[in-house]
Amino acid sequence: MALSSLALRTTTFTATTTANIEWRTPATVRAKVLEISFIQLTAVASQIGVGRPQAIGLTPVNVLFQKDDPNDPPSVMNGSLSWATSPTVPLIYHRRWNGTLASVGVVWTYPRGLIIPISFSLVIWNIATTVASDVNCVLDE
Repeated sequence: MALSSLALRTTTFTATTTANIEWRTPATVRAKVLEISFIQLTAVASQIGVGRPQAIGLTPVNVLFQKDDPNDPPSVMNGSLSWATSPTVPLIYHRRWNGTLASVGVVWTYPRGLIIPISFSLVIWNIATTVASDVNCVLDE
């Protein structure tokens, strides 16, 4: 297993109950998320949660994670900001956060790894209005 990272910038969502980001595993890899950071870019009240969706998004626009060691084989993990059909809301959140200030954020760590099962995903969910944000993820795949 090797470490991979991905940094994405979300856009402003005025609607609630929307996926902001989805991290997906292929049929061959079970990934462990080690760290997620979320930094809000504007001063608007927002609320997010991290969890496993009830159903993954369909026809995502994927961006590959990048290996932290360039000598490792390329990553097979994807991050998505848009889909033909969005992922569905998680039933249970692993973490939640409420933000109100620009340039303020949260870092969640999972020392043993938060597992993304094979052919599944993990999402950052827009519980209430969410502003543009920088979201970073480090995982072991």
